[in-house]
Amino acid sequence: MINIFEVAETNDMIEKENLDVRTITLGISLLDCIDEDINKLNDNIYNKITTVAKELVKTGEDISKEFGIPIVNKRISVTPIGLIGASACKTTDDFVSIAKTLDKAAVAVGVNFIGGYSALVAKGMTPGEELLIRSIPDALASTERIMSSVVLGSTRTGLNMDGVKLMGEVIKQTAQKTKDKDSLGCTKLVVLCNAPDDNPFMAGAFHGVTEADNIINVGVSGPGVVKYALQKVRGESFEVLCETIKKTAFKVTRVGQIVAKEASKRLGIPFGIVDLSLAPTPAIGDSVADILCEIGLEHAGAPGTTAALALLNDQVKKGGVMASSYVGGLSGAFIPVSEDQGMIDAVEAGALTIEKLEAMTCVCSVGLDMIAIPGDTPDTTISGIIADELAIGMINQKTTAVRVIPVIGKGVGEHVEFGGLLGHAPIMPVNQFSCEAFVNRGGRIPAPIHSFKN
Repeated sequence: MINIFEVAETNDMIEKENLDVRTITLGISLLDCIDEDINKLNDNIYNKITTVAKELVKTGEDISKEFGIPIVNKRISVTPIGLIGASACKTTDDFVSIAKTLDKAAVAVGVNFIGGYSALVAKGMTPGEELLIRSIPDALASTERIMSSVVLGSTRTGLNMDGVKLMGEVIKQTAQKTKDKDSLGCTKLVVLCNAPDDNPFMAGAFHGVTEADNIINVGVSGPGVVKYALQKVRGESFEVLCETIKKTAFKVTRVGQIVAKEASKRLGIPFGIVDLSLAPTPAIGDSVADILCEIGLEHAGAPGTTAALALLNDQVKKGGVMASSYVGGLSGAFIPVSEDQGMIDAVEAGALTIEKLEAMTCVCSVGLDMIAIPGDTPDTTISGIIADELAIGMINQKTTAVRVIPVIGKGVGEHVEFGGLLGHAPIMPVNQFSCEAFVNRGGRIPAPIHSFKN
């Protein structure tokens, strides 16, 4: 049984090593809100969210105070709006009205973010989904708490290259629409391959159609805890290293399990999953890159980085999976640049490039995340970066994603400040050679041969 004594032993982790529950994410199905009238649809959405989530923030705060566990974010994910708005939305402005409704509901219940302004177009786009995608720049420019995601491929379907091309354009348009805030809108937009239905982390969270009407998912995080544990076994063998990571991941995940079960009981909503990802913050000592250095690298990006990250990711999963009844989401190690001070330091030292980050994504929890690039990067180059990253996910049967920020008006060598958990980032150079003819071919890349398992 899980009890309060298990939490007590984590006091040092919380006070000295940056252990926290990164998010309680309440998934809400909006399928029963669908209506052909856009005004009625917006009313239904607002009423359901504000009814189901009215106690979410207070419950999270109460648990945090009672158990002494920091719970950083309270979030909501909803059914992909590309599905919910298909009947009612005839223009991009119709979809933007839904984004504003979601934003209004998020403010009303007090959550940090609401995810699910999304389209699932791995194999092709319906007219409604294309409208939603084209509405994203205006939606993110006119809201504060909306997170948007677009699924462009999977191992089972291949890659929707028409969607890849379109998203290169949409990302640049979003950057332009929010250029007065250093293209902040792009920090709230991610494209994915093999996206899970139960991910509690933003910006890729949405409430999958396979989920229950409402669900509680929790994301835990403890890079600082893992680093501190590894400091005690410097110079030991890989066997000792792996055992240490597994034991630490177990303890971290148990904290998430108790929070998830308690939130589920108090809200009367089923417990979904614990995502045991190591999600860094800009805080010193709360860095995945620092773990890699503790394993033995001078900087993240040095030779051996991909092997070290593969080891870390695998041991986190092995330790964490034994600590929770249900593990899901992404579960591994995130490597966002702007949100990880160690990654920022590695970029500034010249140890880490986009190409090396791409190699690391073959073995990490997600993909190219929170990377600032020059604002004059061509649309087609962004599409090429997306295609490369999603191909890794498709072939390797894993989730991969791209969240790049072309910062309008800034170039290599400059910095951008996003604030809060989004952090700050150096502008990284991108390959200057063109992929325009490749991106403009149209159609889709077929699923790989190993996808045929029926």
